[in-house]
Amino acid sequence: MKSLLTLAMVVTLTPTVMATAPLPIFFKVGHRGTRGMMPENTIPAMIRAIEDGANTLEFDVHITKDGKVVVYHDASFDPAYTTKPDGSEIKPEERGKYIFYQMNYSEIRPFRIGEKPYSKFPQQQRIRTYAPLLSEMIDSVEAYVNHHHKAPVYYLLEIKSSEKTDGKEQPAPEEYVQKLMEVKQLEKLKHRLLIQSFDIRPLQVLHKSHPKVTLGFLTGDKNVSFYQQLESLGFMPGLYNPHYSLVTKELLDYCHSKGMKIVPWTVADLEDMKRLKEMGVDGIITDYPDRINKI
Repeated sequence: MKSLLTLAMVVTLTPTVMATAPLPIFFKVGHRGTRGMMPENTIPAMIRAIEDGANTLEFDVHITKDGKVVVYHDASFDPAYTTKPDGSEIKPEERGKYIFYQMNYSEIRPFRIGEKPYSKFPQQQRIRTYAPLLSEMIDSVEAYVNHHHKAPVYYLLEIKSSEKTDGKEQPAPEEYVQKLMEVKQLEKLKHRLLIQSFDIRPLQVLHKSHPKVTLGFLTGDKNVSFYQQLESLGFMPGLYNPHYSLVTKELLDYCHSKGMKIVPWTVADLEDMKRLKEMGVDGIITDYPDRINKI
């Protein structure tokens, strides 16, 4: 495995074009809003994250059958925290019937999120809500921020896709990016829009078609080196967002020398937050954004 210093000498990559963008000094990122306290990827979760001190909202998107962009983590409804429109359970074997790319948004909207207790996050407030359109979520957050005279927030949008599920769970990268960037609310965000993905393909499309958007490369794979990842990507992203266990001082120093910021995921423990902050990370992605203020 080549060291990061070796990488600087052997690989010529397109430099990140967003190094001078007005980004936060430190990203306080509410993961899926604030998954620890509210039903994830919903408007109430985004509002709670802001109330708890987040300056950046992280969430996931998918494309529906009718070409709309919906906010939800998985490609189909998760029975762990979602129920049918009548309140009944979704059986695990039924999930194939509820793939968003095979449903119109009018069919998706009635499903209930948040009524069912979520065992992984017992502190979650029980409310009845739904999977919003991206446009609605942005409009709601912007209205809340303006009404309450809060500082504008950043949006860390994650594209969920995989080459293995093209045509089944999402369109091909070019069409995916086109549908996503057609959402008119994204234009108003300007430098406050950040887009990340584990899938390098939509990032490569965005790098060419929307070069002013800050892009983030997500990774949790300890078996693939930083060198190999950047070589596959083909350019220096504005953000490199690894699982927090993969962060090292060498990685931080190299990324910073190239104008990249490191914002690791998903950190829950306060001591881990303190350790990462002292190492020099540029932000923290967490299900509990209120904890970041304690460091």
